[in-house]
Amino acid sequence: MPNATAKKFGYPDTLVAEHGPWLVLLRPKQPTLGSLVVVCREPVTALGQLDAAAFAALQPVIAGIERLLQDFVGYERINHLMLMMVDPDVHFHVLPRYADARPYAGGVFADAGWPGPPQLDAAVSLTSEQQQALTADLRARWLA
Repeated sequence: MPNATAKKFGYPDTLVAEHGPWLVLLRPKQPTLGSLVVVCREPVTALGQLDAAAFAALQPVIAGIERLLQDFVGYERINHLMLMMVDPDVHFHVLPRYADARPYAGGVFADAGWPGPPQLDAAVSLTSEQQQALTADLRARWLA
């Protein structure tokens, strides 16, 4: 059963991948092209509350995300941000970072914060069609 955080980030429509208790979701607002949210399905509100199996299951998820985003967007750096200020379920945001804007599906996605901290408020809000296309593209690449 998905938690409120997964639903807020569009689950199941934004589902890119899942592994054990982890959901990899497209972030509907894209501070950089390919931004994702990783949500734990366990009913915990602090990272230290995860059981050992959830921590172990996270490693292949992170490796898969980094491979996927390197292939997809060619990031120069990658940020894994665990902010949890609004949504209490354990989750974090993954932002590929790059100096030069990346084109995708007729749009251009700049990293407004490069080379400093990411600027989440400068995110591109995807249309429903863009969200569906980007989710499908990332899901297909994950499975490849």
